[in-house]
Amino acid sequence: MNPGLVERVVAWIAGDPDLDDRATLLALLESGDAAELGRRFAAPLTFGTAGLRGSVMAGPAGMNRFTVRRATQGVVAWLDEIGVDPARGIVVGRDARRGSEEFNDEAVAVLLGAGLRVFEMPGPLPTPFVAYAVRALHAGAGIMITASHNPPLDNGYKLYAADGAQILPPHDQTVERYAASASPPVLASRTSALHGFVDPEVLARYFDHFSARFAVDGGSDLRVTYTPLHGVGGAPMTELFAAAGFRAVTAVREQFAPDGTFPTLPYPNPEEPGALDLAMACADAASSRLVIANDPDADRLGAAVRGPQGWRTLRGDEIGWLLASALLGGATSSDDVVATTIVSSMMLAEMAKQADVRFVTTLTGFKWISRAARDGVLRFGYEEALGYAVDPLVADKDGMSAALALCALADDLERHGKSLLDRLDEIESRYGVHAGAQLSLRAEGAEGLAAIAAAMDRLRRLPPTVLGGLDVTEAADLALGWHGLAPTDGLLMELGGTSRVVVRPSGTEPKLKAYIEIVGGASDPGPLEDRRGAARAKLEAVRDDLATILKL
Repeated sequence: MNPGLVERVVAWIAGDPDLDDRATLLALLESGDAAELGRRFAAPLTFGTAGLRGSVMAGPAGMNRFTVRRATQGVVAWLDEIGVDPARGIVVGRDARRGSEEFNDEAVAVLLGAGLRVFEMPGPLPTPFVAYAVRALHAGAGIMITASHNPPLDNGYKLYAADGAQILPPHDQTVERYAASASPPVLASRTSALHGFVDPEVLARYFDHFSARFAVDGGSDLRVTYTPLHGVGGAPMTELFAAAGFRAVTAVREQFAPDGTFPTLPYPNPEEPGALDLAMACADAASSRLVIANDPDADRLGAAVRGPQGWRTLRGDEIGWLLASALLGGATSSDDVVATTIVSSMMLAEMAKQADVRFVTTLTGFKWISRAARDGVLRFGYEEALGYAVDPLVADKDGMSAALALCALADDLERHGKSLLDRLDEIESRYGVHAGAQLSLRAEGAEGLAAIAAAMDRLRRLPPTVLGGLDVTEAADLALGWHGLAPTDGLLMELGGTSRVVVRPSGTEPKLKAYIEIVGGASDPGPLEDRRGAARAKLEAVRDDLATILKL
């Protein structure tokens, strides 16, 4: 076995506070399993699109108590470097995933031992509460233990700056640098005078604000079926629905209680095919016309609508258009901004243009969207991966407030004899058909990451000239920057002058993703459904060509 690897494993075991993890690594060392040790030690977890994420396992490539301890030491050193007063405090929260409670405990102990004040969430709660509380308490930062919608064996670590938004480069590299050189920390218990739980009154202000903003006058009889997908959104969403006047909400009982094993789902992601099947079956039994789903930490929103042909699961972009149609009217100041990402639909740009509202395109991730307004006010921001910010109170995506906003729109439409699907027809009739889809290729392990990198390299060196019969009119390497955006790993290809494809590695999972959008003009001839069918045909042709080109 490589002596360097052995040395790194021995050093890690010496500092690892988890006896079971130490025993696992020691057994691998004694058995000479170089392949497995290489997988766990090839590269440490790094801050991607939404913080640290990885499988719960021993070693620097996994989420474990030692990884969390070192990351939190990195946070302490980073806050000291940028001059944040320790007395401002750090908000710490967690979801209900495997390992979340233990990782939360490690973060709290390290922060208290370093002399920082801690505002701890009183239990497993949604991620948006941490983002909200950082601002509400004027805290210096926030830490959330969550892997959001990732597979059951994953966990993660999100870090918020004092503005309530996720940290940006180069701050993530600073945290990683300090974490890599961390020495054994001083730990302190919750008996410390520096420890406190977040006051219930703080979270009550969140509930009061959103239940009032999206309240339905006289109450709503809109029949809704809701699922938190075994996550932590169940109780908070139930309270929000009731306070806002939605009195005909049925919960999916089998998925309501938090359960980190996600027993009814292979992937607890509302985007995954089949993820809403149980909710739709429950909705049939309850005669609901709308299904609302949060992911396990309730920062994302999925939805399905009953239409003439049965249930239709809405794409992330479609939910974004619907919310924008309801919220753009409230953007009346020159300081108001709406924003979406480079991999999301171009529809919002057209909607904002016609509404005379300033529009901004950002890189992928809410750490960019949340700051898109700069000194202005972000009235609405979204990303196609089911992330929505519908109110400036929270500087991150929030699946709970977005759920209320979508239900309020659905209720208003129903009172006028229409549905969310009718509104989508209106949007595409006015602004043009925007057909979108993803191609997602999963590649596990170090070999998979190498295959993704190789595929990106091939694409950069030899971009196609035609995709799905459409000419590639531009191939822009996003690693060089694009239209003022910071460099990022990806390639953008313009198709026929109006449509586009963006190919990039996922920042949260071991996947290579292609985001495809085919755009038709509002003045194109023919019925709307015919135009949609033509766009979908082009979309499938482009996706088929990409599948061949990007084969891992």
